Amino acid sequence: MSFLSLLAVAVGLGTDAFSVALGVGGSIRPVSWAAVLRLSSFFGLFQLVMPVLGWLAGVSVTTVVAGFGHWIAFGLLVLVGSKMIASSFNGKEKIRSVDPTKGLSVVILSIATSVDALTVGVSFAFLKIPVLYPSVVIGAVAFLMTACGMVFGERMGKIAGRRAEVIGGILLIGIGIKILIGQTA
Repeated sequence: MSFLSLLAVAVGLGTDAFSVALGVGGSIRPVSWAAVLRLSSFFGLFQLVMPVLGWLAGVSVTTVVAGFGHWIAFGLLVLVGSKMIASSFNGKEKIRSVDPTKGLSVVILSIATSVDALTVGVSFAFLKIPVLYPSVVIGAVAFLMTACGMVFGERMGKIAGRRAEVIGGILLIGIGIKILIGQTA
């Protein structure tokens, strides 16, 4: 696999991470560099590990993940998106009840945005492509795209105010629906 092909795969896998980071960046204020680093590190790490797990599992996981992996991603994104929307109505502009860059929320978002990377790892196994180098590139691209999404999201959040949290939640739910439609079409 050429580097340009690998980069295209990495960017394709990183688009969900970027989109989620836009929503998260717009919903928390202020966006600290610690939050950017946390979310970027989790997303990058999960995007690095999932292809390796998919590659190791090979053919046996394909039927399992292909059958309901998209439902898992959909459910997780709807759950976190709904929490973001609900917390936007609590009347507290500055204080968030749930920081999506901490705790279980960041793990759920990391899993939801990296399920596709698991499937890519399986395809690498089928194609007999060594997985370590591509996984590192995929993880690094996801890290960078997440950081950019958080920074752009914060700027959008300053403009949109408290509505940004609702927009972020709707964006997460929309990504979940997109994943679901893409798998059933």
